[in-house]
Amino acid sequence: MATARHHKKKLVRAAVVAGLVSALGVGQMAANASPYHHPTAVSTSPTMSMPVLALTDGQPKPVAYTVAEAGSQMVVGGRFQTVENGNRTVQYTRRNVFAFDATTGAVSQGFAPNVDGDVWGTWSDGTSVYIGGAFRNVNGQPRSTLAKLSLATGELDPNFVPPFTGGRISDIAMVNGQLIVSGTFQKRLASLNPTTGKLTTYINHVVGGRLPNSDSAQVFHFDVSPDRQHLVAVGNFLTVDNQPRPRAFMLDLGATSSTLSSWNYEPLGIPCSSGRRNAQAYVLDVDFAPDSSYFAFAAFGFMYQTGQRGFQLCDSASRFETDNLNPSAPTWINYTGGDSLKSVAVTGAAVYVQGHSRWLNNPFGRDSAGPGAVERPGGGAIDPVSGLALPWNPVMPQQAGGFQILPTATGVWFATDGIRFGGKYRRGIRFAPLP
Repeated sequence: MATARHHKKKLVRAAVVAGLVSALGVGQMAANASPYHHPTAVSTSPTMSMPVLALTDGQPKPVAYTVAEAGSQMVVGGRFQTVENGNRTVQYTRRNVFAFDATTGAVSQGFAPNVDGDVWGTWSDGTSVYIGGAFRNVNGQPRSTLAKLSLATGELDPNFVPPFTGGRISDIAMVNGQLIVSGTFQKRLASLNPTTGKLTTYINHVVGGRLPNSDSAQVFHFDVSPDRQHLVAVGNFLTVDNQPRPRAFMLDLGATSSTLSSWNYEPLGIPCSSGRRNAQAYVLDVDFAPDSSYFAFAAFGFMYQTGQRGFQLCDSASRFETDNLNPSAPTWINYTGGDSLKSVAVTGAAVYVQGHSRWLNNPFGRDSAGPGAVERPGGGAIDPVSGLALPWNPVMPQQAGGFQILPTATGVWFATDGIRFGGKYRRGIRFAPLP
């Protein structure tokens, strides 16, 4: 066993070196099959019939933080007061969450709840919608950070009363009949009964600590593997069940409970070179491949420390194999050269990233374009095998960067604070269809 593990580490290290500079490309391999397997990258031209966020006088610039499939509709959450139809001729008042037809883009007239704070996470079964965020009231009724709504009417479900009283919930998923949520609340990651909102013991782990001089302790995002065997979470924490797990951990999911995996990547314990307070908790997003064989991280934090190139994840996207529980390095890592990446999504054809990047393939640049760098304003797409940037480049400049990318059977959705995608005005929400 020790010999096999040592051999695997050598292969991983070799892949990292190969992915550092674009000139050292790796041969193509067959794409993985899955329900959301995409045979190619999506278009760089957005579907113009989809709605967009609109500016509201006296309010901050709008941003979409989350997008979810809801049967034949999509649900978008964020910070906004107004949305408009695709051709920008009609505006609708919508407070921080709204729904629309996934095919026509028509804004739902029935689903218009009044949410008094930012919405960071959404999940729907096509009948109900769960929203999480930093709100305190929904439709004039107290409902702190997590609520369940009717997709048809936007009405609050009075039977779903979760125990949270403050903080923020930033991610939501349904696993084995359990509603999983993450955020800044005391447990950081928890499971609830999806009908009553009461805590269950399916997820029952102690996520502890936070990085020095950092923002709130939290599990910011998590993803569940499509085979429902694993959950990987990222955020600002140091330990799980008293075991060292700085910034990221994996759970093994069973039918009735979860257990902490031995997966641990030690370089995550090293801070990036940024001195900014919130940059210390620098892994922001994670997404599994369609076949569950690997997952990818998106990270910020500025530059890696001296001697840590190819190991630290600062301002990069990276790939890790699910069955390698003791990685010495990512399978590959693609650096921006000092610009944040804030969301990631994996399809059979590409690893998509969003942020306020200027470049990819830039391991030797430091707030500049180094050898081999390619321009990718606001993000791009990365070859899942080589770890090098694909030609896909819709030119989507963004102020902070998008917080969610959602692949579906027909394309990819992007939720962001950006305004343009592929040269077209698409503030906050854009759909890039498969060609």
